[in-house]
Amino acid sequence: MPNTPTIPRGTTLAFDFGETRIGVAQGDAELGITHPLATVSGADNNSKFAAIAELIREWQPVQLVVGLPLSTDGSEHELTRLARRFGHRLHGRFGLPVYWADERLTSLYASDLLNEAGLRGRKQKPALDQVAAQAILQGFFEGGWVEEFHG
Repeated sequence: MPNTPTIPRGTTLAFDFGETRIGVAQGDAELGITHPLATVSGADNNSKFAAIAELIREWQPVQLVVGLPLSTDGSEHELTRLARRFGHRLHGRFGLPVYWADERLTSLYASDLLNEAGLRGRKQKPALDQVAAQAILQGFFEGGWVEEFHG
């Protein structure tokens, strides 16, 4: 794993990429604060990127973090490739630095957290991806990143 990046001051948006839904979280490394923000879904990529563009306009992030789904042994698979492609598209559309962060077990962590809050089963679905994105972002702030991409 590379050395921890110098994280710029300002807002960071993180994404828990999924083919159907994309969880989004917002945070500030200097303050050490992260929170779930939104779940993006749509019929096609254009509608998803339009929703993401709105979030980027609203929050004005200095960088983006994309959760990189790895196997438990650290190897990559098809969803890893799709998440990387998503990160490249984010960079291409918005011109912001993109970091890929290890997202192993973040969905399980998010589900456990929501269970503790009394949300179970279908009630979790609207918040699960957002909370997973929040866990990805918190891990990034704590140095759990895989690599950086500037284009």
